[in-house]
Amino acid sequence: MLANNTLTILQPLQAKLLPNGKVLLTRKLIEAVVELSHYWDGSITVMMEETQIGNDNIDCKIFNLDELPFKLEVISFDLITPALLHQHNTALVLAVPGYRQNHITKLCHLAGVPCIYVSEYTLKTRKQIASVNASNPLVRLRKIAWEQNQEMKQRAAIAGADGLQCNGTPTYKEYLKLNPNSMLFFDTRISEDMLATARDIEMRTANRSEDMPLRLLFSGRLIKMKGADHLMNVALELRKRGANFEMFISGAGDLEKMMHDTIANNQLQDCVKMLGVPDFKTEFFPFVKQNIDLFVCCHRQGDPSCTYVETMSCGVPIVGYSNEAFEGISEMSQTGWVVPMDRPQRMAQKIIQLSYNREIIKDLSFKSLQFAQKHTFEKTFKARTEHMQRVANNFIGTRQAA
Repeated sequence: MLANNTLTILQPLQAKLLPNGKVLLTRKLIEAVVELSHYWDGSITVMMEETQIGNDNIDCKIFNLDELPFKLEVISFDLITPALLHQHNTALVLAVPGYRQNHITKLCHLAGVPCIYVSEYTLKTRKQIASVNASNPLVRLRKIAWEQNQEMKQRAAIAGADGLQCNGTPTYKEYLKLNPNSMLFFDTRISEDMLATARDIEMRTANRSEDMPLRLLFSGRLIKMKGADHLMNVALELRKRGANFEMFISGAGDLEKMMHDTIANNQLQDCVKMLGVPDFKTEFFPFVKQNIDLFVCCHRQGDPSCTYVETMSCGVPIVGYSNEAFEGISEMSQTGWVVPMDRPQRMAQKIIQLSYNREIIKDLSFKSLQFAQKHTFEKTFKARTEHMQRVANNFIGTRQAA
């Protein structure tokens, strides 16, 4: 049993405090901390910095501060001190490498508290994000130079930490040699009871001949970084080539109006359907399990999106751009089809090829589900917590031996 028992999580997303004791947070954060609490032998404190603006995550919700399933402390990360960690009886700090948290390794060393970093974005991915989000060439160059400078600091922080948890294969491959206590996981919110079954796949694929529309899906933020604009190009190319398809798009974002306009201006209403943001568990997930043949992923950067495992949990395979996250999970799972980056015409070509080979889609539907079964919400967070406990116990053992 650890003398101190609080897991302190430094959450990179910022909290927006609202009147009457309320706060704007994401559903995924709440669910993650609740799941961790099932396995962590102690209490959990989440520290977040404050923001005055909203959040563009589509799963944001308003919560009562006094009803949160953990202690929330809104504080500048610059003001975290060894004394504050001791005040919280911190047994372990979970941090994220980046500008606001690269100093946490040294802070934890001073406090005599172990630290694990949770990594998601490689330098390559961060450069991709900068390139997509900065249209001005000079601004883009400054952002990329800044990221390169930060990479040196991140590597030093990771190397000095007591452990590393890598969400997705890109940072695992990139940083594995920096920290011997590293583990790989795939973030998801799909619990065991939500998984598709073999019967679901059999029913969905039964009697789906080549002359029936191939049912395509995209879900997520409708922004350039996620390649939402390329979905329209894929749809237009599919129609140009005479493909028989239906494309369903779920999500919200700043490209939403443009997408509606493109659909209307090109008479795509019969084959492209905008779903908005249906309730994930009660509407969207059952819809995907019952109705979708193939997920179309035009992500321009290699962030380890939950989308991959969550889609595979429905028994739905993915055709996606060759970003490093999708390449990694496709290689590990032996499912999916990787097409060249920023080539919507090639994406459409691959989809048409698959539309004439429904059996291979069915085969990879089963393989997708088999991979997801190994990486459920429960299994993932249980494995992560066991890793945290080992790191914390090893830290105590090393200090006692010294």
